[in-house]
Amino acid sequence: MKKIILLIVFLFLVGSFDSEAQCSMCRAVLESEEGQQTAKGINNGIVYLMAIPYVLIGVVGYAVFRLLKK
Repeated sequence: MKKIILLIVFLFLVGSFDSEAQCSMCRAVLESEEGQQTAKGINNGIVYLMAIPYVLIGVVGYAVFRLLKK
């Protein structure tokens, strides 16, 4: 059990880096803005929406793992 938790923590630490996930059209429109605040907000929203399915799959996988282990 400790190995699984350590693996998950390791994956979160390794995977915690800034990523730029804007599509080319969004980038072209948002680069023209001066403060770049809207572009940063859009980028954070895209990354947030991308991460949710992985978290849900992880939770379901862990629940199935616990059920099968019993």
